[in-house]
Amino acid sequence: MKLHKEKRKRYGLIEGWLSLFVNLLLFVVKYWAGIVSGSVAMIADAWHTLSDSLSSIVLLFGVKISGKPADDKHPFGHGRAELIASIIIGVLLAMVGFDFLLESVKRLQNHEPANFGTLAIVVTVISLVVKEILAQLAIRMGKSVNSSTLKADGWHHRSDAISSAIILAGIFLGNTYWWIDGALGIMVALFMFYTTYEILKEAIGPIIGEAPDEELIEKIKEMANRSYSVDLEAHHFHLHNYGNHAELTFHIKLPENMTMAEAHGIVDKIESDIKNDLGVNATVHIDPAEHCKI
Repeated sequence: MKLHKEKRKRYGLIEGWLSLFVNLLLFVVKYWAGIVSGSVAMIADAWHTLSDSLSSIVLLFGVKISGKPADDKHPFGHGRAELIASIIIGVLLAMVGFDFLLESVKRLQNHEPANFGTLAIVVTVISLVVKEILAQLAIRMGKSVNSSTLKADGWHHRSDAISSAIILAGIFLGNTYWWIDGALGIMVALFMFYTTYEILKEAIGPIIGEAPDEELIEKIKEMANRSYSVDLEAHHFHLHNYGNHAELTFHIKLPENMTMAEAHGIVDKIESDIKNDLGVNATVHIDPAEHCKI
């Protein structure tokens, strides 16, 4: 478990610093290209990239705080700092999207076209490729260590890659349709909102509290029943997600005439198996089974 937390922290730091450096570089290049071409969509895309840099800073703070050990005030550790970091990333993305939605609508109202050129094409292609590589890296790292913040940062990168792809498609239509730049700006903003929804949905759920899925429950029942000769009727499951670890409580039924030492031995084995096989800290409550004898 300790090795898993260290790996989680290492991945977060690697992805965070790499993302911060690359995004700052891309922001400067894309913003310059947007100014030269007079494209609100490209400038919006540049600020979208800068918001990735801000989210990387949030990610680095989240990883640092969540890695702190449990203490008297936080007996379950600081793992939910990662979930809070994911929410902040989502809110930042929504704010950027709203600003450019308004800017794009204004561009359409004023009939302002963009003047795309070769520079815009080159910069957009580079951005698309680099951001998708970062997205793949962050999402794969996030899945390997079950980090919602890393996956959120990955989707943030991917949203930027997709918005660059949308702009690239629009560049080739810019000379035909004057309104394409404003329309693309709106599309990028809407995609930012969708990405925000996905990030917030994944981060807020565990904080509010979610029921364990049926697959996990069935695994736990199977593991519990391996510890004794009869069905222990595992029930009343509660799962508490703390970001980098989970706490599980549930009830089992044991014969009412079983000694405390025997019951403790069974419970101890169940909790140990769940910790070793699933990486979940379990606490098992015993109910007496009236018609079940040793």
